[in-house]
Amino acid sequence: MALDPLTIGMLAVLAILVFFMFRNSRKRQREAAELQQKVQVGADVMTNFGVFGTILDIDEDDNKVLLETSPGTVLTVHRQVVTRVIDDHDNDTTDDTDTDAATTEPAFGKRVEETVETTPDSKPTSSGSTTSKTDKVDE
Repeated sequence: MALDPLTIGMLAVLAILVFFMFRNSRKRQREAAELQQKVQVGADVMTNFGVFGTILDIDEDDNKVLLETSPGTVLTVHRQVVTRVIDDHDNDTTDDTDTDAATTEPAFGKRVEETVETTPDSKPTSSGSTTSKTDKVDE
């Protein structure tokens, strides 16, 4: 049985898809294992439904986690609901905007009118300076 180029190409594409499928599966398993190592008593976490809290207790037998969302409010959730451990560097409240750029550039959505000055012997320029034909001759 002879294999034509189309069949060989389709088998190659299938092999590549299977390779990426296994690679992504291993990556997800590694990330899940890292998350489970970070989930400890006292860690600040976020659940998959967006509730932030601090872990008070972990029940390994029932896979339950006690979260304190606010002082006095305790939730019991399944361990798989915890999707992210909040690190200290995630809570930075520093403003990432450049102060020089904020003073020289307009805010998003603000209209900027560009001034165009013209004189009879000059070309229009946008920076407010004009160049006249006589200036070019003198140079």
